Amino acid sequence: MENEHLIKEAQRGNLSAYSELVKKYSPVVERFAFQLGGASRDIQDISQEVFIRVYRFLHQFSHSKFTTWLYKITLNVTRDFMRMENRRLLRMKKLENQSFTEGAPLPEENIFREEEDRLLHECIQKLDEKYRIPIILYYFHEKKYEEIQEILALNLSTVKTRLLRGKNLLKKALIQAEKKEGKNHG
Repeated sequence: MENEHLIKEAQRGNLSAYSELVKKYSPVVERFAFQLGGASRDIQDISQEVFIRVYRFLHQFSHSKFTTWLYKITLNVTRDFMRMENRRLLRMKKLENQSFTEGAPLPEENIFREEEDRLLHECIQKLDEKYRIPIILYYFHEKKYEEIQEILALNLSTVKTRLLRGKNLLKKALIQAEKKEGKNHG
């Protein structure tokens, strides 16, 4: 398998093999980080940190599935980044004594490649993390229950329950959002 060869070569210090891994998996990492709630202006920084960690710990990698390991790293880096960003925003709010307002919206077309429906994205972002992450992994990254179980370190029945509940909560949120907007999204 080509991936295994690239990983082994990168573990041996072959920088072009590592570069190929980065090129191959950057879109997946960026999309997952965005879907987890990372701001579009931060996605490149998050992705860069993910691949720095991959590089630092690649020699320790021995799992049978590289992508599962990569999703775990992306999840942790995105959570860390969002916590830091939230702390920074709170400090700014206190300093300015007013609400933080973002500048002009950044282009998000690249990230919305597969899920162009912004309303769906907004509704997913409003879900509690315990439902949001399994839904993103299952529906947008086509991970099996067992892979989600491994990425999130949960038991299989918890994964299945969270997917079912999350899907029901998402349906309700979409119906409410569509009513607010007064239009149907197919």
